[in-house]
Amino acid sequence: MNSTIKQFAELSKTYKTILVDGQMQSVLLIDPERFAEMIVKECNNLNKQVLTQCNLEHYMVIERLMNKYQDHFGIEE
Repeated sequence: MNSTIKQFAELSKTYKTILVDGQMQSVLLIDPERFAEMIVKECNNLNKQVLTQCNLEHYMVIERLMNKYQDHFGIEE
């Protein structure tokens, strides 16, 4: 696992109180929605870096893909 994924996992941590053996306990979880959102946003950031080196035709294709990712995963910029 690379450092970016580790960082996203760390930033996605959340505590939840649950009942364990009749006692309320706080457990540490990774929020899957937050984690996935960070990955999609990072992918779009990488696409934007590539866009600066593209001609107009490639730019339009990558721009459409970025919008498609956001729509498909329900991510707002």
